[in-house]
Amino acid sequence: MEEKLISKKKPFFKISKELAFFLKDYERWIDTPVCYDDLLRFSGSVIVYDKNDNDTLWVSVYYTDSERREIEFSLKKIYTQLHSDGNESGIPYLNIDAIDYCTFGNSKPFRIKVRNILNDNFTYYYIKKTDASRIFGLEFEHMLSPYNLNFLVNDNTLIEEHIAGIPGDTFMKEFLPQCNEAEKAQIAKEYVKFNERSMIRLLGDMRAYNYVVVPTHDFDQVVYKIRPIDFDQQSFEGRLSVYRPQFFKENGPIMDLVRSKLTHDSINQYKIEERSIVARRIISSGNRLNKLVKTMQLELFTLPENLERLRNEIYKFTQDKAFLNSKTMGDIMKASFEYVRKHYEKVDTHSQF
Repeated sequence: MEEKLISKKKPFFKISKELAFFLKDYERWIDTPVCYDDLLRFSGSVIVYDKNDNDTLWVSVYYTDSERREIEFSLKKIYTQLHSDGNESGIPYLNIDAIDYCTFGNSKPFRIKVRNILNDNFTYYYIKKTDASRIFGLEFEHMLSPYNLNFLVNDNTLIEEHIAGIPGDTFMKEFLPQCNEAEKAQIAKEYVKFNERSMIRLLGDMRAYNYVVVPTHDFDQVVYKIRPIDFDQQSFEGRLSVYRPQFFKENGPIMDLVRSKLTHDSINQYKIEERSIVARRIISSGNRLNKLVKTMQLELFTLPENLERLRNEIYKFTQDKAFLNSKTMGDIMKASFEYVRKHYEKVDTHSQF
């Protein structure tokens, strides 16, 4: 059960000088006109309900008139920096429709809804408190998954673009029962790949509400992809099970699909495919990934007991001494990537890692 998988609330980690250099080199660093702590000075809030009148655990916040004008202009400015070159010529055509604050979870983000008043198109972005381990998670996802991520950061504020999709828990409750048998088999395949990718790059706590299912119409079928949306539990926990979404009970309905739709040989084949894809991304990412891992190796980013447990558990599966000799989570990440690279095109189908 989850209570045993997740040990305790993860602390926030500060950005080191070396990580700041990396972020500046790759144009992730930003001087924001408003920071996370500024948004906490709201004067009141209203609960946000979904279409079925259920509490979403978000509240819509509001500010005094004097602060609201300044904050909304700053949020528009941030939007232009995130999605373009920061040019202010488009700001008069933007409106901040809502500033929502999440009362659930570790990061407690603000969700900003921005609307173009010329055509009523709108999008979201998120403002969070800076956490170095989350930044590593975002960068690993950017380099090693099929998706690019757009985010900006400084010492105290992290800005993330919205990742569109259907939250996993909502999908399993409202959409999965309507899928045909072929679609269910395809979802099962994607989940195996998602599970494998999460484990390789040690992204933990992929419970149903921490990822989205993205349906795409392709000729006469709908193709489903699965994307993480929360990177808070990057390389922190000590249990290997935390990095394998299959072990969370909220993912039970999709795991039932995997068991009913896929054979053991099919599951192994999809794991091999995903590892091969990740291996190619590791190779093609080149110096950028190497720099990131070297930066991560300089700091612990976990509790000593978590590091000890994780390296021992992974060593039991792989018998690779590089894991056993790891002194930081960065060392474990390096060992994981090297392990995948070494076994590229010759994976042991019986391996569990």
